Amino acid sequence: MTTILEFENYRMGFKDDEGVQHNLLDDLSIKLEKNKALGIVGESGCGKSMTSLSVMRLLPPAAFVQNGRILFRGENLLEKSWEQMEDIRGNDISMIFQEPMTALNPVMKIGKQISEAVLLHNPKLSKKKARLRAIEVLEQVSIPNAADRYNHYPHEFSGGMRQRAMIAMAIVNNPALLIADEPTTALDVTIQAQILDIMKQLIKDSNSSLLMITHNLGIIADICDEVVVMYAGQAVERGTVKAIFDAPMHPYTCGLMKAIPTTKSEKKPLYTIPGTVPTVSQFKSGCRFIDRCDHAMELCGKKRPPLCSVSDDHLLYCWKYAEGEELSC
Repeated sequence: MTTILEFENYRMGFKDDEGVQHNLLDDLSIKLEKNKALGIVGESGCGKSMTSLSVMRLLPPAAFVQNGRILFRGENLLEKSWEQMEDIRGNDISMIFQEPMTALNPVMKIGKQISEAVLLHNPKLSKKKARLRAIEVLEQVSIPNAADRYNHYPHEFSGGMRQRAMIAMAIVNNPALLIADEPTTALDVTIQAQILDIMKQLIKDSNSSLLMITHNLGIIADICDEVVVMYAGQAVERGTVKAIFDAPMHPYTCGLMKAIPTTKSEKKPLYTIPGTVPTVSQFKSGCRFIDRCDHAMELCGKKRPPLCSVSDDHLLYCWKYAEGEELSC
């Protein structure tokens, strides 16, 4: 299997207003295989979006990279110049952002924005052909009357239609890697399902790979082949969707699974993980889940847990498991 994207021991952080450095993503090592969908799941603030922005090299000014590599098709993106990254963005790697109203230009017609994305990476193409390509992808994402909609502004589209337009813009140059950052968060359940169906079909038809960023385990189960569970900037468990959902091991993953509402828990209060997610300045040098973990021991707060292999398709970072204790939900 060919690896299209790989994080190797990647560490990045931020400087606060006083110039103090805080580590966020801690020794992140994950792989995405060609023509596969990898999901990154976790609570708000766990570093999911910073992971995707790291791939695009669009981190905020206060961010800095401490260590590691991000390999795309075997080449380190962190060594690319800004001009080289501009060629890669929107062409080889595209991103679907969470809120299309802030990502789309409100005073430019939808079709024009998509056509410009085509011409940016294909300057020798005629404007007529770019327009036809834009209409083609609008049809591909199930926007009715695409030729007419080409001339509409973002505010004339519904939320679901704007998200479809964002997807159309992302796929217009047939990228090898598509990154979706919470692409259905602001949409109702019916529209969410439609957007996910469109994305699944697009990945299947185009042979692209997908990096899905979400807090929704249902989306992971629906669209992804593999999943990485993140907590406070650390990957705590990873593997195939089947392996993780059938037999979660890490206490945090177990907590997420227990918090999913079921019809059987009608008369019981919903499960919640005790405590709150620490801020960046409160991160421990070891496992950052230590203050909320029922299995925590002294060693957990001192040193990052080693990567443990449960099976060929299931890995986790946990000192309890490393020392031979069986873990289960």
